[in-house]
Amino acid sequence: MSLSDAVPQGQPEKPIDAGTTFSDRPEQPISRLARIIAQASRFTGDVHGLDNGERAALARLDPDGELRPHQVAALSRALIYADLDPDEWKAETWRRWALIAHGMALSGHDASLSLGQQLSKADVSESRVTKLLTARGDAFRQLLPRLLRLLASKNTAPNWHELGGLILNQERDEEKAEDMRLKIAGRFFSAEAKKPKH
Repeated sequence: MSLSDAVPQGQPEKPIDAGTTFSDRPEQPISRLARIIAQASRFTGDVHGLDNGERAALARLDPDGELRPHQVAALSRALIYADLDPDEWKAETWRRWALIAHGMALSGHDASLSLGQQLSKADVSESRVTKLLTARGDAFRQLLPRLLRLLASKNTAPNWHELGGLILNQERDEEKAEDMRLKIAGRFFSAEAKKPKH
């Protein structure tokens, strides 16, 4: 499966709004992965969730470093349970999905608000948001886990439809990635402008 197969064309990952019900749309790979990582397994081999050790392995993995066997096992299980087929993936595709799974294990997933609104709600500084949205490649990969830990410390789970889409498209389809960056920035600055002035 190629990276473009991981998110079917014509079915963009979008945040769920108040008028959308889960039965109205097929569950996307990002949503399935987030659900599987978040839900505790009920028994050995449960395909609807990961056990505590597997979630801990995902939270500790370094997507840019060498993955240990137990981390590869946890990541593979999560991807397969999410109906993704990593058998034919190139190393870069594995790295992207490892970063997404790692982030979900660190901070959770919440599609009720846009990522920009969530960043504003968590009082992430304008400079940190700007650094994240202007960073590319290794710099982006280094900044993201720090931001996710900050969000987790403020009890704010990010919207992985947007953040995952940015990870999957960055340096692969820069037009889509730039569109996502602008939407995230626009929603962040709009939310910031609506905050009461002190």
